[in-house]
This record gives sequence, structure tokens and C-alpha cells, in this order.
Amino acid sequence: MIKLVASDLDGTIIDNDNLINANNYKAINDINNKKINFVICTGKTYPIIKGMCSKISASYGIFGNGNQIINLKTGEEIYKKLLSKEEINTCINIAKSNNLHVHCYTDSEVISEKLLYMDLRNYVLMKNNKYPSSMNFKIVDNIQEYINNSPNINISKLVISSPTHLSKIQHEISNKLDVSVIFINKTGKYIDSVINTEYEYLDISPKGVSKSSALKILGNYLNIDSKEMMAIGDNLNDVEMIKNSGIGIAVANAYDELKSVATYTTKNPVETGGFAEAVYKYIEF
Repeated sequence: MIKLVASDLDGTIIDNDNLINANNYKAINDINNKKINFVICTGKTYPIIKGMCSKISASYGIFGNGNQIINLKTGEEIYKKLLSKEEINTCINIAKSNNLHVHCYTDSEVISEKLLYMDLRNYVLMKNNKYPSSMNFKIVDNIQEYINNSPNINISKLVISSPTHLSKIQHEISNKLDVSVIFINKTGKYIDSVINTEYEYLDISPKGVSKSSALKILGNYLNIDSKEMMAIGDNLNDVEMIKNSGIGIAVANAYDELKSVATYTTKNPVETGGFAEAVYKYIEF
């Protein structure tokens, strides 16, 4: 019996035009009416996606690929984990020495020296009211100096971006630091259509942070076993939660690596209700 449905947002429930298929909306309502916990599970930080959260009736939210868990019904923060200044400085030094773009996330700011790649994508979405939010985009001359001269700053995650060849940088960071590093490829058929740009990025979070580990923490909090969970996603940061849930679903537009570990791959992509297809296949209403 499924007691919790966890779903990624972009590419799983929300399409590239930031629209939600009517069947997906209906499936979310049916999940809630059946008193099943519906959990948003996204790589985005809560301040950026807060406006979208208000449109989707989720019980809980897992944000920043797992570094924060919030009870969306009450606003209570259940869990949070931050990067240390040493980890941040080491990552920035590696990025700078290789002429790579880096940006960071706090509770209220996206900090960058120039909007490029993923931070530009988020800026465009917010500017076009795709993600209504009060998040501030802070452009600074030197990101490292800004962070080190801000004693009360809390960095939840850091992103390093480049057109190509980030695998070497991923290994270098993993060898120097005990942090979570997720590699995402936005090239070829996975191009970022919001800014029409191909790139790769490393999503860097504190040690042990992932959507899968956050789901385990939330499961313990709610007394729900992973076998009683359904997880639905499309991207590489969804792989572990898909593998470790009782039922793991890849929508039709998902990365091939995710499809290879999923219990089921939907026939419908995000645009035509792949999320809803999965829900109605495995849950009786």
C-alpha cells in the first residue's frame, strides 16, 4: 500500500513552459483526497520555488536536492543542512582555477558574479513570472570575497557550471572534500530549452545530502517505510530516490540512466501527464 508519493517538479509535473497538465492536477487532488502524503522533491531551493509550491497542494517539500525538508501545511522546517565556509572556499578555488562559473544559494539570495547557465535559467523563469518568488539575485564583483565578508551568511548549496568537461572537476572536488556532488548534463536532447543553451553543472551540497536520504529522514518522521513510497522523476538527481523507493517511476522524457533503474517508465511525457499515468497505474481510487 502506497502511503507517500514523492515527485520531482521540473520535467515531471511541470513542463518546459511551466505548465501543469490537467491530469497531473487531478492526480494530485486524488492523492490528497485519499489521505496519501504528497511530497514535492526538487533540486531547487525553497525560496525560488515557493510561489509554485503554493499552487500545488503538497503536504511536504524536499528542497535543494535534500538539504531542507519543510512541512508545507504548517511551515515547520523539519531538517536543514548547510555547507561549511571551508567547503565553499575550496569549491570556489577549484572553479576559479579552471575558469568555471560558480553561483551559490542562501535562504534569500542567489549569489553570482554573472548570470549564466542554471542561475540565468532561474532568473529568466522568475522574471517571466514562471516562478513567482521574492528571491533576490545578488551580482557581486568577487563571490568569494562577498561570502567571506558576510559572517552570518548560510550557503545551502553551490553550483559549478561549464559548457563541457566537468567530470575531472567532479573527481577533484570529491577527492578533496566529503560533500555530495551531483553531475547533470544539459546537452543534446537534454538541452536547457528555457535559455536555449547546452551546458553541464555540478550541484554541490553537504555530505549525505540527496533526495533519497531526505526521503528516508521524512519517512522516519512520518513512520513510513521506503517500500510504502512511490517516487517519480525525470533527471539524474532522481536516480537514487527512484532506486530506493518501493515503486520508482521514470516519466517518458526522463534521462536514459533513470529509466534503466525505474520500476516503470510511463508512455506519456510530462506534457501529456506522465505523472498522472504513474499515479493511476499503481494507486486505486
